[in-house]
Amino acid sequence: MNSNSIQILLADDDKDDCLLFKDALDELPISVELKTVHSGEQLMKLFNKNEELPDILFLDLNMPRKNGFQCLTEIKDNEKFKELPVIIFSTSFDGDIVNLLYKNGAHYCIRKPNQFSQLKKLLHRAILLTYEALPIDTAGNLIQPPRENFVIS
Repeated sequence: MNSNSIQILLADDDKDDCLLFKDALDELPISVELKTVHSGEQLMKLFNKNEELPDILFLDLNMPRKNGFQCLTEIKDNEKFKELPVIIFSTSFDGDIVNLLYKNGAHYCIRKPNQFSQLKKLLHRAILLTYEALPIDTAGNLIQPPRENFVIS
């Protein structure tokens, strides 16, 4: 793998959304490598296999068996994974859900757009914000952005 590439993991059970996500990434002016899993169970099994963590996790909320909320909680409760930047990538959520996701440690939240051009724009912005602009504390850990910057639109 190219160490200069940003390693992205997408957890989403919708295969069409995964293909669109990959197509959008392929058109961005940044070097990324994408890996996908199609369920929360697959995601947590992958993390627990002691593989190297990605630079960014894009996490869908509505997945069968183990949903994105459960995965986010497991990730943020685990010392090994809790610093991983998690971007929620889902079709719909209301204010209460967004507040809960922020409280539970997600870094950003993106609502899946209907237009491909908007998807590219949102992904590019999310990657740049996460990979280049998230503040770091004195211990070298990423700091969650302020709540008002949580939803990327």
